[in-house]
Amino acid sequence: MIYELRRYTLFPGARETLIELFEREFVETQEETGIRVVGTFRDQDSPDVFPWIRAFPDMESRRASLTAFYTGPAWLAHRDAANATMADSDDVLLLRPVPGSPAPTAGERPPAGSGAPPSSLYVATVHHVEPGGSGRFAELFAREAAPALAAGGVTPVAWLESEHAENTFPRLPVREDANVFVWFARFERPEDEREVALPMLDALATAAPDRFRLRPTTRSALR
Repeated sequence: MIYELRRYTLFPGARETLIELFEREFVETQEETGIRVVGTFRDQDSPDVFPWIRAFPDMESRRASLTAFYTGPAWLAHRDAANATMADSDDVLLLRPVPGSPAPTAGERPPAGSGAPPSSLYVATVHHVEPGGSGRFAELFAREAAPALAAGGVTPVAWLESEHAENTFPRLPVREDANVFVWFARFERPEDEREVALPMLDALATAAPDRFRLRPTTRSALR
């Protein structure tokens, strides 16, 4: 699978407008083209950021699905309203699962207009590593960091690394210079969140990790 971790910076106060539009108009219509809308979130620490994740079987199906969606009736009808909320939409990491590791597991999505957001909190940690170094980083993470996390009561639910294949839909930029290892933890409630120091990873990192605390929206399939 190929994943996109997308972080949109919105104009002040526009996040709820975009979430309402997205959940009503852009979930089923993307999935009809073969895209899997995995998770949609509110960034708990950045009120003007809308993070979300979508997935594709491979890069060629990504090209076909994105072409179908962005030339289709739903996007053409609502793109102006969506784009009017966005100050920047180019912060996009193209990712793939680390071999032999867990991948994001989506649940059943509620229908439009129903229910309340789940109580859970996802924490995404993005480690920046040297080009070509994600394999060594993943090995170290599995050997030393994952046991330290487990001892601290944190279980990673997904491990992903940069996908460096050519962007098959250049109309939408991705961060082609990024080389990252990303893992997600899930907590039943925000107050259950724990942070475990992982100094053993510092030697293979090129910068301090980014840590994003994500609250699923009402219709997120990651719940």
